[in-house]
Amino acid sequence: MTAGHHGTEDLLRELAPQVLGALVRRYGVFDACEDAVQEALLAAALRWPEAGVPDNPRGWLVTVASRKLVDQIRSESARRRREDTLALATPQAELLSHPADRTPETDRDDSLALLFLCCHPALSPASRIALTLRAVGGLTTAQIAAAFLVPEATMAQRISRAKQSIRSSGGSLAMPEGTDRTERLAEVRHVLYLIFNEGYTATDGADLTVPELSAEAIRLTRMLHRLVPDDAETAGLLALLLLTDARRPARTRGDGELVPLAEQDRGLWDRALIAEGVDLLSRTLPRGQVGPYQLQAAVAAVHDEAEHADATDWPQILALYDLLERTGPNPMVTLNRIVAVAMVHGPAAGLDLLTELAADRRMARHHRLLATRAHLLEFLGESGAAADAYREAARRTTSAPERRYLTARARRLEVSA
Repeated sequence: MTAGHHGTEDLLRELAPQVLGALVRRYGVFDACEDAVQEALLAAALRWPEAGVPDNPRGWLVTVASRKLVDQIRSESARRRREDTLALATPQAELLSHPADRTPETDRDDSLALLFLCCHPALSPASRIALTLRAVGGLTTAQIAAAFLVPEATMAQRISRAKQSIRSSGGSLAMPEGTDRTERLAEVRHVLYLIFNEGYTATDGADLTVPELSAEAIRLTRMLHRLVPDDAETAGLLALLLLTDARRPARTRGDGELVPLAEQDRGLWDRALIAEGVDLLSRTLPRGQVGPYQLQAAVAAVHDEAEHADATDWPQILALYDLLERTGPNPMVTLNRIVAVAMVHGPAAGLDLLTELAADRRMARHHRLLATRAHLLEFLGESGAAADAYREAARRTTSAPERRYLTARARRLEVSA
């Protein structure tokens, strides 16, 4: 693709939530507005590379999307009442006369309200992710389906159901207040975190990563941070994503095979992203109350700042996980803390804690718990038991690169034994 094409694509993604927010605020029908905006984005993607970007690209998109919305409603005789409502709300000359790139009436940006709407409590986590990527990220249904390795028709149904749920729940761009706002912002952060994780370590498929998803999560988190600059946890989330994504170039070999953290070539890590993440974190932590994303970012910073694996400050990481278990407890946090315990107090101490964690039904047969057990058994020199645990972990993961890595570890131990 040409640089011009990439520039147009980046601009369209940046403008997508602004345009959709403007239409939803004006007309109030989220599902129809979202479809119209997608059509306008497609029209721009086809026209702008040849004709040039208009002087007011946002206004161009708003106008074209509005026209497509009205055309869509007019073509559906069963929705005559909705057409009448729109026609009364908007003068005919307003819809048809003015040029597409004229200056908009307002520069109001409803991106934050749109994020809240896409992460509505009525939606399932999977639906929130899909709708956020399409409505706020500007990705097509085909792009989202490809990222999650599902048929386009399946993803289209998921997005359609999400839009129907929002319509049924009476969702609007009205900004929540007080406790509701705090809770919805936490949901938005969680959705962006899930999108990043799926891109950083895909749960399924032949490839370990889906870089497009991680990049989109970082872009949207940057946008969220600009919209709520004083929110420390949003800043912490952005720092976490940057510090984690900085290791991506070293996570796989040339053939796509997984390279564990301790064996990565740290010279390949993105030092600019690390510096940005550390700077963001250093400006965030002194503000006061520390949340789970800030603590996870602090752990990532300790790893990233170590010159080599043996220089990692594991006691500091263990202290951070102790705090994290109190502020944001979950089984994965506990599992990561166990790894830190093993690095500080020895593998036997870690194995004792793993036995306790295995009592949690969510983790008993999870491949990450099994892989951790195998790793600690390997440290203790119990090659046979470690190989068995590696093979069991390989059977339980849905990631092909992880399966190959775990199987190779088991085979190596069996050969050496």
